[in-house]
Amino acid sequence: MTQYAFLIDNRKCIGCHACTTACKSENEVPLGVNRTWVKYVEKGKFPDTRRYFQVTRCNHCANPPCVHICPVTAMFQRKDGIVEFDPELCIGCKACMQACPYDAIYIDPESHTAAKCHFCAHRTEVGLEPACVVVCPEHAIIAGDLEDANSEISRLVATQQVRVRKPEQNTLPKLFYIDAEEVAINPLASQHGDALLWGALPQSGNGDWRGPIQIGEGKMASAMLRSAMPPRETYNVPHRIPWHWQVPAYLTTKAIGAGMFIVAAVGILFGWLPQTPLFTSIATFLALVFIGITTGLLVWDLDRPERFWTILIRPQWKSWLARGAFILIGFTIVGGLFFLGHAAQQVGLFAQGGAMANWLIVPGVILAVLSAVYTAFLFAQAEGRDLWQSTLLPWHLFVQALMVGAGALLMLVPFLNADANHINLLAWTFGASALANLFITVGGEFAVPHASTVAAAAAHMITHGKYKRHFQIGIGLGLVAPLILTALAFLIGVAFGTWLLALAGLLSIVGLFAYEWAFVMAPQEIPNN
Repeated sequence: MTQYAFLIDNRKCIGCHACTTACKSENEVPLGVNRTWVKYVEKGKFPDTRRYFQVTRCNHCANPPCVHICPVTAMFQRKDGIVEFDPELCIGCKACMQACPYDAIYIDPESHTAAKCHFCAHRTEVGLEPACVVVCPEHAIIAGDLEDANSEISRLVATQQVRVRKPEQNTLPKLFYIDAEEVAINPLASQHGDALLWGALPQSGNGDWRGPIQIGEGKMASAMLRSAMPPRETYNVPHRIPWHWQVPAYLTTKAIGAGMFIVAAVGILFGWLPQTPLFTSIATFLALVFIGITTGLLVWDLDRPERFWTILIRPQWKSWLARGAFILIGFTIVGGLFFLGHAAQQVGLFAQGGAMANWLIVPGVILAVLSAVYTAFLFAQAEGRDLWQSTLLPWHLFVQALMVGAGALLMLVPFLNADANHINLLAWTFGASALANLFITVGGEFAVPHASTVAAAAAHMITHGKYKRHFQIGIGLGLVAPLILTALAFLIGVAFGTWLLALAGLLSIVGLFAYEWAFVMAPQEIPNN
């Protein structure tokens, strides 16, 4: 069976960018994005310096994570090994960009859908070579069938020492390099900055990031001087951070909604909490409101939000983004019926409504737990962000949901009648989950050695770098301060410390958002190319 692949012979590449230009012309790639590009890295001490080139593009992996995570089958793998995309199906969720360990996928600024190198499939299908292969003046780019023993690429892969990028990701890439230089093939082996040879990378959020081209004074000379030692990246293309504030906000609202229902429903199930409006209709109604906000944030973050509904009619069931959508819908339906049953009984419309609704507690709690933790499995599919590949993450999300769920209920207590014993139970649930959250965060997620240098770099950025303040707010304001307030409430008696507990609950929510901001944003800033 045909299996197409690329090979880059770095012994011949002269960094002329002909492949980039040919690709843009052949595939009508818009300004500001690239399907193939040439990266420059300079190494050595003047005058003994050398510039290394690396042609970068989609690796057409045999085990493509972008295909597995796509919720609507817009990204798919052909039988000939080409990883292809269908812009007519794409909803612009950008999950494929998070899954790609090579930063090879971009959002087309005109169609607002994912796009990347597709091996010039329209040429390949009629027996022609990709445009980049044809235009290369040094024959440094070779494309062909790996399964054909007589093909040039098959012979070179068999006889030359070749490398692939990030083999530890187990994506089985089919983009091979001869004479690959470590400082070029490993994104973390060289220094990165916004000052390049001929200008500066655009800063995200400053107007139209596609242009116009800005020429910075003195950038070329200063970049060359600073690149002398240690190795430094001196030319690359800009790539946008795919997920923004909506995602940490979604994690926070989802935790509140799922957590409120779990705490209230489990308390009712075991007789720890009474079947009063606070723990039946009010808690469930607010849980559904926050799950609704969660869904709204997910749709808001899409680049093609008008296509969101297609995830319901054409789900790709390997994707946890698709699974998560159905989990949220299932929880909304079950939680909604639970709310309606108790509300009908409370207003006198259906005397047995509460009793019948209680049969939905167990499936409702199961769906609420899945709502809280499914993002951990979605993040695990985002193989381009190593810090998210934590085995602790499902437990962490569950504990966070219990904490802010109990905290949100404590925020309601000053305004509604509640027995001291029930307040005491909520306070103990809140304090225990906050303490567990603190232990997992400080002692688990960030204290132990990380599995890769990429994950370690992201963790360092959170604890000591750009997102240090967010992390400190998440720990200090969101965990330590609420624990102190909870302890004070126990000292004076929870019946008299309801406002302290309400404040503790509010601070836990604010702190969780700050922490999730750092946890979501920092890994996206670690370079993958």
